[in-house]
Amino acid sequence: MKKLFVIIVLLLMGCGQKKEKVDLIVFNSNTYTVDAAFSKIEAFAVDGGKFLAIGTTDEILGKYTADQTLNAEGNTITPGLIDAHCHFYGLGMNQQVVDLVDTKSYDEILIKVKEFQENNPKDFILGRGWDQNDWEVKEFPTKTTLDALFPDTPVALRRIDGHALLVNQKALDLAGIQRDTKIDGGEIVKKDGKLTGVLIDNPMDMVYAVIPPVGRAAQIEALKDAEKICLENGLTTVNDAGLSRTTIELIDSLHQTGDLSIRVYAMVSAIKDDLDYYLEREPYKTERLNVRSIKVYGDGALGSRGAAMREPYSDKPGHYGAMVTPVSDIEALAERIAGTQFQMNTHAIGDSANVVILRAYQKALEGKKNRRWKVEHAQIISPEDFDYFKDGIIPSVQPTHATSDMYWAGDRIGEEREKGAYAFKTLLEKAGTIALGTDFPVEKVSPFLTFYAAVARKDLDGYPEGGYQTNNALTREETLKGMTIWAAYSNFEEDEKGSIEVGKFADFTMYGDDLMEVPIEKVPKIEVEQTYIAGKRVY
Repeated sequence: MKKLFVIIVLLLMGCGQKKEKVDLIVFNSNTYTVDAAFSKIEAFAVDGGKFLAIGTTDEILGKYTADQTLNAEGNTITPGLIDAHCHFYGLGMNQQVVDLVDTKSYDEILIKVKEFQENNPKDFILGRGWDQNDWEVKEFPTKTTLDALFPDTPVALRRIDGHALLVNQKALDLAGIQRDTKIDGGEIVKKDGKLTGVLIDNPMDMVYAVIPPVGRAAQIEALKDAEKICLENGLTTVNDAGLSRTTIELIDSLHQTGDLSIRVYAMVSAIKDDLDYYLEREPYKTERLNVRSIKVYGDGALGSRGAAMREPYSDKPGHYGAMVTPVSDIEALAERIAGTQFQMNTHAIGDSANVVILRAYQKALEGKKNRRWKVEHAQIISPEDFDYFKDGIIPSVQPTHATSDMYWAGDRIGEEREKGAYAFKTLLEKAGTIALGTDFPVEKVSPFLTFYAAVARKDLDGYPEGGYQTNNALTREETLKGMTIWAAYSNFEEDEKGSIEVGKFADFTMYGDDLMEVPIEKVPKIEVEQTYIAGKRVY
């Protein structure tokens, strides 16, 4: 009888054991932690914005209690997704201009611009998103009809990649661009000796200089619009590839007031005043903002034939593209940045631009370890240049560029050079890590399109049947790492995000389907169910 009494007392004491109170418990999930073992768990506890414990549903519910619980009902969860190269602020600003993405002809563009101006009258009409490669006639447009439609209102329409601009005569006049105007690092396109209205790379800056500045209210609206789109797509961190000091400080202020939740890894645009300001200081870091990198432009884009190539373009004899930043300036910048704690992240598309950047990095970083400088895009590499990535240089690539460009890339650069293009697997094997992004709004924001393009190497119609250069496809595990822990590593943030582990920020994304298991053709249609940053639901 006494023994039975002791057992009952012990049971009662066990039942009364006090559980630890936390902010959030998530259970009954299919969670990929993306830790070193790529392990899976069922549940985790969050407190103070960080993961406190992980384990089985029984373990977590048995030890912790919370006012906020989430029964995932078997849904898949991953670490919060990171876009390693995008234009976050640009995405927001694009919501305020004419949307020309997916237009199939110049006539369609003209209709959209006319409708926009009728419904939203502007003193300076701006638009973005056209791509002549998607048209039946794959040639640059001319300004003739724009001049007729808008003789007194300046118009500036950016190509999808941001490396070409179509403007009307009014905009050319305001910018002071004439037939004999000469600017290095780009092209003022002419036909039969006359201006066509198309500007490539550096000459575009003359037009940008006369566009009325955007007010603070519009900037804030743009950042909030961009955040909404990103959170809907499961992104918790974005690497903005080129921001001014003014915009960086605005983002910081919105973080401080709680008006912006998304984490931002800011690459400072290599503008002299901003370079001088940041390089004379230590990197700036908060829980939401990290300013420790400089964005440099090497060359232009392949779609506008602005990418700097070692040999002429296959479809334009005698044309090599151009360096946007002179080689001597890139080398000097690399030496200067190497003397600071900042990271250098350089846009490089063509094989000539890539080798210029890689050589400059190698020279500037001699004897320096763990600097994690990135080549943004690393799009076309000569076979002998891949080995440069063995020295700690990180390729930051955008898988959807491969599936967007595959229809015409061979025409641009020829079959032999194409073998070294969009070579994600080779880059990963050389570098040991690869960071994945979208370059939105050049491409769509959806990380599922990134995932699909990296693994399947096909478009949404399943073309080409066997996949595009599938020897350079990534596995699903490699792709998820590239969108989480490897992207975090590229930002020096692997100890605080990128995987679901104790002590890291509780940033995570929940999906309606298991992106690691469903047939790959179903991945683009996966929808984000919920997005959390620091343990708080933001979508």
